[in-house]
Amino acid sequence: MAARVFPAGVPLVKRLLDLLVTVPALVILSPVMILVAAVILIVEGPPVIFRQKRPGHRGEIFTLYKFRTMSGGIDRDGKPLPDSQRVTRLGNFLRATSLDELPELWNVLRGEMSIVGPRPLLVEYLPRYTKEQARRHEVKQMDDVTTSRLPLDR
Repeated sequence: MAARVFPAGVPLVKRLLDLLVTVPALVILSPVMILVAAVILIVEGPPVIFRQKRPGHRGEIFTLYKFRTMSGGIDRDGKPLPDSQRVTRLGNFLRATSLDELPELWNVLRGEMSIVGPRPLLVEYLPRYTKEQARRHEVKQMDDVTTSRLPLDR
């Protein structure tokens, strides 16, 4: 998804609110973001940013950005360790304080997410959605504001 200042189908007032909140937040929080990035780089090493494809508005896939909170730990067979074993001490702190979410402001600025909306789940869940659950993609999204209340079919 290309960056759009005013994405089609998004109410003007909602987008203006996103920009009104996001632009000052990025300016004010940029020293914190630089500090967090430096600490991750020093303590954990590169990469600093975690990138993951997520379905957004109208199911369009976009790249979600967060600060990295996990190591690349693997077992003897070369398979990734369970997530619970790969989250670092620094990662636990970043998650507990939601500092890992700050790079998502870039997604909001680009028009890929909104400050208010359902949590963008993983792309591999898309085939499991019922018609009703798929309606979540009618809304622009912001990961750390609210979570979905729609259970996935199992």
